[in-house]
Amino acid sequence: MASLWDNLESLVDTPSSFTATTGERGTIKPKADFDAGDDAVALRKAIEGLGTKEKTLIDILTHRSSAQRQLICEAYHGATGRTLVEDLEGDTSGDLEAVLVALATPPAAFDCHEVMRAMKGAGTTDSILIEIFASRSNQQIKALTDVYLEETEKKLTLDLRKEVSGDFSDALLVLAEGERDENTTVDTEKAKADAKTLYDAGEKKWGTDESKFVDILCKRSIPQLRQTLVEYKNISGKTLQQSIEGEMSGDLEELLVAIVKCVKSMPTYFAERLHASMKGGGTDEASLNRIMVSRSEIDLLDIRAEFKKLYEYSLHSAIKSDLSGALGDCVMSICGGDD
Repeated sequence: MASLWDNLESLVDTPSSFTATTGERGTIKPKADFDAGDDAVALRKAIEGLGTKEKTLIDILTHRSSAQRQLICEAYHGATGRTLVEDLEGDTSGDLEAVLVALATPPAAFDCHEVMRAMKGAGTTDSILIEIFASRSNQQIKALTDVYLEETEKKLTLDLRKEVSGDFSDALLVLAEGERDENTTVDTEKAKADAKTLYDAGEKKWGTDESKFVDILCKRSIPQLRQTLVEYKNISGKTLQQSIEGEMSGDLEELLVAIVKCVKSMPTYFAERLHASMKGGGTDEASLNRIMVSRSEIDLLDIRAEFKKLYEYSLHSAIKSDLSGALGDCVMSICGGDD
């Protein structure tokens, strides 16, 4: 598996999912002859009728874009005086409820609620925080922190600071500010200098200076970091990922490796995460649902292609063998076709 991440050929010229917000590489597209009022009526019938008609809920919510689903939510509220999310919560349960509610929630609010869920209760679920903050653009991070402020009247960074500590906290808080450089011009000399700084802070010295890794990996632009990964390998003979895995441990290692993977190929990073959510004893439905819903209009087609390349079977077939019933139907519908 490592070999896949070691290849830096053509890295600098490959398109990045960081710049995609919604678009060409999603599996869910806007419906052409869309009528929010009609959809709201159909959903209401499915929910209020005897026994909730899950098929209708799934058909509508997985075949409308997020913007269209928000218009349906408005029409539903206008017609019933209730929110669609409340009715979905009241009428469905378990993981199906979670994925339908996720679909009916605006992307920034869904990200925000996942961050809140990660911070809730005893112990913070760091893997969720790592996935979200390593893979979201500045705009996405700002949008989720705005929702957090609106819903809690508190600043997310202040609340995060209470939940996490050490170098991991420093890195996460830099990312949560959503201040990554967005300049698309690559400065090769700076990339060489940064690569040397990282090499001197890690491989070359006894003990690692984590702050240098945090500073560079959490602040430089994606194109700049791609060039830095190439320069690092030239200096050290190893990839930066191999160095981080060798020098660090725990949450900080996991976060910095996630950033490096997302810089290289976000679809590959998510293909790995999806595979991990389904392998072994039992499925991590929350992670599976989060990734499928949050990438469905951004790069899920690319994630599907990478999944097939990595594991030699399709994402669709993996979901089919892992999930059953209405939940399986819903997640397979988000997945779109088989590869």
